[in-house]
Amino acid sequence: MTAPADAPAPRRDLYAALFALVLPSLITWVYFFQAERLPPALQGLVFGGVKIVQFGFPLAWVLLVERRRVKLAWPGGRGVGLGLAFGAAVAAAMVGLYFAWLRQAPDFAPAADAMREKISGFGLDSAVKFAALGVFYSLCHSLLEEYYWRWFVFGELQRFATFATALVVSSIGFAAHHVLVLGKYFGFASWETWVFAACVGVGGAFWAWLYRRSGSLLGPWGSHLLVDAAIFSLGYEIGRASFAG
Repeated sequence: MTAPADAPAPRRDLYAALFALVLPSLITWVYFFQAERLPPALQGLVFGGVKIVQFGFPLAWVLLVERRRVKLAWPGGRGVGLGLAFGAAVAAAMVGLYFAWLRQAPDFAPAADAMREKISGFGLDSAVKFAALGVFYSLCHSLLEEYYWRWFVFGELQRFATFATALVVSSIGFAAHHVLVLGKYFGFASWETWVFAACVGVGGAFWAWLYRRSGSLLGPWGSHLLVDAAIFSLGYEIGRASFAG
């Protein structure tokens, strides 16, 4: 995908970008907090429904409201090596931090229990199911998030603000819904929630910068993929005792 056009844009497009900035936080609040008491099948339906709304909005807006054409072109390899190096470094740091310190930390036990409860709530009662979700998130969801956050939110904000402002604002929005996820596990008064969310924001800023530099989502996607793969590998380590097989 190419970046949104640099031509002067009507203010309605800014409102759309700001709506997209807060929508994932609203969606996370719905399926992580409001739907948690529903049966696993219904939780899955809620999750699928709100994700369709989230990822469908940018494309619907660009095609139906802005009436712009979306051009798909092979992006080449620019930015891929740098993206993969960043993703690998972050993934290694996460795994190292977990095994060297976090899993033995006294305040991590309640967070691990909350993670296992959420895994169970989504009906992920086997290693196969969890692995399937991990593959989907790493390969597909990471690409959808890059299309949503970098191509649409960051790209649209650049039409109304400087590069630095668009990068900072989009990265804060990217981190915001992770605050809800982390707060669910660690508590909103916990330093882990805010430090880890800040790290997410830094990652989002790097991916926005790389997208701007390379003109392609391929590098950010590859980087995001590796980070998500590490997250789900650690999720498996935390939840494997409760898997049936």
